[in-house]
Amino acid sequence: MKIGITCYPTYGGSGVVATELGKALAERDHEIHFISSSIPFRLSHVAGNIFFHEVNVQTYPLFEYPPYTLSLTSKMVDISKHAGLDVMHVHYAIPHAASAVMARDMLRSEGQHVPVVTTLHGTDITLIGQDPSFAPVVTWSINASDGVTAVSDYLRRETYEHFDVSNGIEVVPNFIDTDRFQRQDKEHFKQALCPNGEKVIVHVSNFRPVKNADQVIETFARLRRDDLPVKLILVGDGPDRVPAERTARDLGVYDDIRFLGKQDPVEEILSIADVFLMPSGSETFGLAALEAMACNVPVVASDVGGLPELIVDGETGFLCPLDDVDAFTQRTRALLTNDDLHERMSAAARKRAEDTFDISKIVPMYETYYQTVRERSMAEA
Repeated sequence: MKIGITCYPTYGGSGVVATELGKALAERDHEIHFISSSIPFRLSHVAGNIFFHEVNVQTYPLFEYPPYTLSLTSKMVDISKHAGLDVMHVHYAIPHAASAVMARDMLRSEGQHVPVVTTLHGTDITLIGQDPSFAPVVTWSINASDGVTAVSDYLRRETYEHFDVSNGIEVVPNFIDTDRFQRQDKEHFKQALCPNGEKVIVHVSNFRPVKNADQVIETFARLRRDDLPVKLILVGDGPDRVPAERTARDLGVYDDIRFLGKQDPVEEILSIADVFLMPSGSETFGLAALEAMACNVPVVASDVGGLPELIVDGETGFLCPLDDVDAFTQRTRALLTNDDLHERMSAAARKRAEDTFDISKIVPMYETYYQTVRERSMAEA
């Protein structure tokens, strides 16, 4: 099939999933056309049957804000016509689904049928989409799509609860390439950061307020006050990074923390981790946690959103009540001080990633869904 994929190109879960899906589909002999404002973060190059089409936004004195949504619609129409797309798969409802539906209707008026599959990822439903200024467009876009998927059952429930959605929603979870994400021998790296054999805690996020980076540092500080030999690595960047650095200084643990910023490949860092902390206030799936699990790292996370669908409490990691720093500290301490517990959970985390969320199991689900949506769309035409 010839598949158009639109996603946000920036560092974040939805863009990562969309890009990795496109690359995997290309390996299965599909022709993939990425349509975005810039090349996606995880798409290092284009070659063979992978193409990238940049959306150019023209500026005019009339427009205070350039009309990206309309430029994206026009680019989707252009690529669909000249590449002969079979389906458009858009990730994140705002504004990608609205643009795709408009493009589909324009193409339909000219006799070309290109169905739209919209994948809901998280804040497009749980936060931004519920803003009254966006909610009507989000509802229309979902109902007007030819197919809709959500990355967790939690997100599907949230969509039906907060929007007047009549369309069916298929749950297709996020996935991991367990060949790429597996524990590697990075002892030289760990020795450089932990010369005295300290254990390593890792947190990866976009440092938005909802990620609760300050709770990661508070948990770490409590462990250090107990004289546990441990270091903390923080990966990613965002508005809460500077406040997090300030908190680390205030708590006297800054010298035991490494702020590494955005990193790719993150699996090299996860390969030296002993525990992964995710005290998020909201997670519709938890892709960063899955990446850690695939690298044999037990996860201590908030018991919120879609995380219970990913993490088996007491088996592959621990789920803690939201904002309960005491619980996070206790569970993390247990993993750092009980070698048998850590070994058992590390193996279980890797096994769950392989058995349930490996890319080889999830990509065929999308292929089947594309075909179902396309056949249904053609029958209704």
